[in-house]
Amino acid sequence: MRVMAIDYGDAHTGVAISDPFGMLAGWTTTIDSWRQEVVLARLLDIIREHGVDELVLGLPKNMNDTSGPRVEKSRQLAALLEEATGMEVHLWDERLTTVDAHRILSENGRRGRQRKEKVDAVAASLILEGYLGYRRTQNG
Repeated sequence: MRVMAIDYGDAHTGVAISDPFGMLAGWTTTIDSWRQEVVLARLLDIIREHGVDELVLGLPKNMNDTSGPRVEKSRQLAALLEEATGMEVHLWDERLTTVDAHRILSENGRRGRQRKEKVDAVAASLILEGYLGYRRTQNG
């Protein structure tokens, strides 16, 4: 069962897909677009190309647990994905994933543009790893 995690951003959307068994984060990419319809179309292509069975979308809540404008945009994308795929989209609290992604890349020598190009995909991987870990504890 392939699980896909999405870190939906204003200009860049990170995507991470698990191995076929839904155990480990594997393939990643970044979609560079401001336009929701472009992001949605590319996500649907990726879902088909990789045989994705389950979707997880990061929910960017504020640190004080309130919802800002990014939460509403994520919920809109979730609704569009559910309508287009017939799959439930699991919303996953993604607080601090981008901060953690920057730290991981910095610790591994990625600076400036190198870090900027990878941070969204790494954030999506962190969302995916968190969700897969949660699923394992619920099923096992």
